[in-house]
Amino acid sequence: MTDVESFKNTVYSIVKSIPYGKVLTYGQIAWLAEKPRNSRLVGKLLHGAPSGIPCHRVVNCKGRTAPYWKEQAERLQAEGVEFKSNNYVDMKKYNYNIFNHNPD
Repeated sequence: MTDVESFKNTVYSIVKSIPYGKVLTYGQIAWLAEKPRNSRLVGKLLHGAPSGIPCHRVVNCKGRTAPYWKEQAERLQAEGVEFKSNNYVDMKKYNYNIFNHNPD
């Protein structure tokens, strides 16, 4: 398996683990995948992700959704994610804190 394929599988696994109603950033995913300088690659991989990968739960570091994917915000809102007045996700409230996660 190539390094890119391995990274892709790791990214998909991380994105699948984001809980309903929470978000992670491209940079956080890259960091969790032990490639902190590859946040842009995370975005490229998610752009072509197969169905079943909840890509809508990934936003930029400020909480902005993908500019040409209107359904992303709709999907997040359907999960109860609220947006601030600037249409960015409220990262203080909805960013998935992997270090304080307490599984049910």
